[in-house]
Amino acid sequence: MTQSTETKIRVLVAKPGLDGHDRGAKIIARALRDAGMEVIYTGLRQTPEMIVDAALQEDVDVIGLSILSGAHMAITPRILELMKAQGMTDVPIVLGGIIPDADIPALKEMGVSGVFGPGTNTDAIITHIREVVARARSN
Repeated sequence: MTQSTETKIRVLVAKPGLDGHDRGAKIIARALRDAGMEVIYTGLRQTPEMIVDAALQEDVDVIGLSILSGAHMAITPRILELMKAQGMTDVPIVLGGIIPDADIPALKEMGVSGVFGPGTNTDAIITHIREVVARARSN
């Protein structure tokens, strides 16, 4: 399919928790838009419930979480639990921010499709999102 005939990828970019720094999330949101994706940015200080409700209402293909606070091991399982309760098990989650390498295997085991730290090339994130959405849409 060409970009003009395929359905645009819808990505929810969220900043869960008390972290007030969103420059990175805004840079990613802009890069995704520039790549032809539709981006819904929730803003700062979102609860897991707010994130899942927004994702459900917006019928997104992917949820992107930007977490710099170190709360990723508490917030991510809660979001995944809420998504499962809503039947959203086909919506991939990607994480960005300050995520220790030691936590990445556990996050992927939970169901996170990709983890991207500071300095990751935006093309790598765009490619990953396109691939996971293509897989999800083909199921």
